[in-house]
Amino acid sequence: MAVYFHVRSNSYPSRLHPQAAHVDEQLARLRSYEEASTSSSSSICQKLDNLRDLHESLDKLICLPVTQHALGQVQKKKAVEQLLEGSIKILDLCNISKDALSQMKEGLMAIQSILRRKRGDLSGEVKKYLTSRRSIKKSFQKVLKSLKVKQNQECNDESLAVFGEAEAITMSLFDSLFSFMSGSKTCGKWSLSQS
Repeated sequence: MAVYFHVRSNSYPSRLHPQAAHVDEQLARLRSYEEASTSSSSSICQKLDNLRDLHESLDKLICLPVTQHALGQVQKKKAVEQLLEGSIKILDLCNISKDALSQMKEGLMAIQSILRRKRGDLSGEVKKYLTSRRSIKKSFQKVLKSLKVKQNQECNDESLAVFGEAEAITMSLFDSLFSFMSGSKTCGKWSLSQS
């Protein structure tokens, strides 16, 4: 999205708003990570950090009067609604990943507890954990299918395109995260796949 501000002199062209330029830089950084397609835990953590920064910058961009004006135009109502639906979908993905991580953490903590105490049903707890992982993997596969469908829809409004691009990059990152967590992609030496 190109957000411009005007200077008083007509001899100077309009320039990209600094906040919009910052968002463009962050999008470019995330695109370069996407092209690298590494799925290690450290690369995913780095991507998540950059994604957080992107969304904080988008929040600031949305607060600008010129952006508010663009979002408020009647002819862009459908594009704005589409972006809002995408935002809700992203919030759902955040909740799904948070719940899955909590469930995985609880299972691993139970196994660690048995190992520390050196008593208890370790094999039963491991089987329970692996069953839980399979369940998580199935739910991730359903979510990943819906992500593929969502990624095929684009925002056609040029002034709102940056928000659509941010949504697509966010969805792509969740695709990588879910694939990593479910063990669908090999993640180096310590792959999580336990089928």
